[in-house]
Amino acid sequence: MRSPVLNITRSILGQPWHWRGGAVDGIDADFVPDDLVAQLLLARGCPREAIEEHRSPTIRNFMPDPSIFRDMDAAAVRLADAVEQGEPVTIFGDYDVDGATSAALLIRLLRDLGLRPAAYIPDRLMEGYGPSGEALLKIGESGTKLIVTVDCGAQAFEALALARSAGIEVIVVDHHKCAADLPSAFALVNPNRLDEGEGAAHGHLAAVGVAFLLGAALLRVLRGRGWFATRPEPKLMELLDIVALGTVADVAALRGLNRAFVAQGLKIMAGRRNVGLAALIEASRLDRAPTCTDLGFALGPRINAGGRVGKSDLGVRLLTTEDRDEARIIAAELDRLNEERRAIEKNVQDEAEAAALSQDNRAVAVVAGGGWHPGVIGIVAGRLKEKLGRPAIVIALDKDGIGKGSGRSIGGVDLGAAVLSAKDMGLLVAGGGHAMAAGLTVGPGGVDALADYLDSRLANDVAAARDDRALLLDAVVAPGGVTPSLVEALEVGGPYGAGWPAPRIAAGAVRIVKADVVGQGHVRTIVSGRDGRSIKSIAFRAADTPLGQALLGAGRDRTLWIAGRPKIDDWGSRPAAELHIEDAAWAD
Repeated sequence: MRSPVLNITRSILGQPWHWRGGAVDGIDADFVPDDLVAQLLLARGCPREAIEEHRSPTIRNFMPDPSIFRDMDAAAVRLADAVEQGEPVTIFGDYDVDGATSAALLIRLLRDLGLRPAAYIPDRLMEGYGPSGEALLKIGESGTKLIVTVDCGAQAFEALALARSAGIEVIVVDHHKCAADLPSAFALVNPNRLDEGEGAAHGHLAAVGVAFLLGAALLRVLRGRGWFATRPEPKLMELLDIVALGTVADVAALRGLNRAFVAQGLKIMAGRRNVGLAALIEASRLDRAPTCTDLGFALGPRINAGGRVGKSDLGVRLLTTEDRDEARIIAAELDRLNEERRAIEKNVQDEAEAAALSQDNRAVAVVAGGGWHPGVIGIVAGRLKEKLGRPAIVIALDKDGIGKGSGRSIGGVDLGAAVLSAKDMGLLVAGGGHAMAAGLTVGPGGVDALADYLDSRLANDVAAARDDRALLLDAVVAPGGVTPSLVEALEVGGPYGAGWPAPRIAAGAVRIVKADVVGQGHVRTIVSGRDGRSIKSIAFRAADTPLGQALLGAGRDRTLWIAGRPKIDDWGSRPAAELHIEDAAWAD
């Protein structure tokens, strides 16, 4: 069994503190890694024999043969035929970051191969998620008989059947959960097909990662046909900046190939070769090379803002333009829309939290409201999930009572599969997703039945996941050890994100020197340790939580251990380190 770190079996947030990964009594006790990075890698599930390739993840070491995926070869051959024949192609993408980056990657690649591919991004409010029959027929009437859907299409049965009857061939590139039956696509490339073989091991890829593999397969087919004997071959690796952005923003697990995508993509992004990304980085007021955190919290939300509260095609236009002036204009518009999105999100979040708190303690929080903007419900669901510690679904009801919902889950609870099951049970008009996120449409008066079904289906999974909850730590240091050099040393084990969590440390014991509330309920503190050193720290959105109340009320007469993520604070004249607090425990 695990031994609690610092003998903390119940923190202020009611959880034990454990070492991450190993440190299980009696297991592998003879092996002691000889450096900090090796410890970080092993604690995140890296095999001993793979430490070096995980230390510096490369595409070469992690890239599978694209042909292992079902329908990949058929899709690549069909696209190669289109390239050779100069055939019109339309890329149909979802309106989120994964959809925008997937579409942009294929558009840029096909453009480099001599085609002039069109983009179609549906309007979130008017058209909803995924391809509709009407949209596909409209594209076909414009002269395009080959459509590639990205980050959508796995559940578009009626739309794809209608397209096929009209002589339109559709290649689906997706990563969302599939049903046992598949829609009638020309090819459906998705590692999460139920009939997938070896490719199922890559089910954690975002759609943009699947699109990258399709791009590699396409180039291989053309290379075999001698297509590049008289013309240059596109440099697919130079599109990894787009792949990294979509992978992180879609919260795909950063293990295996995804780690290589992000690690190498960040290097490409630092060179700012993509004029659209360069403009977005400037609009985000980043004066340094972007980090993995920036992709998720600065660049991704701005791309998303176009689909959420603005024009759905702004992200694709930004990522595919070669005009610097156009890029600056679009980036500025996305920055403005992101601010508008934040204001809308705040209003919906307040109402959703109030609705959730008034319910019984269901396994899944399902809240619905009229007038809620469908463009922010996914973000609000994520906030609600974090606050409640259980899966949450937020549903925006229109004037006819039809609800568009978005859900976010916790580790160990497959929300996408549950939503697909609810659809099969007739409780939903439409629905799908993956383990950690799902989208749905529910008919008038159907919210309560959906909530009852999800509560019954997922109660045991949620209970088990919450019982297993513990704060996992990578190191314990004195306050004076929280330094920029420590942060830099820890970053070497990255990139960090979903499935490859950023290092968390405990510091202390400390006394609270100063504590106050800033911004949107953030608790800012200055703490001092027995080593005489003090550090700045902050607990985000914690003012009305037990953690925030403990920090604000501790005073100087009590000591605590504080735990969280060490970060660089570069607002001052010289960089310093601070701790982003996630939990605390009394030390006296």
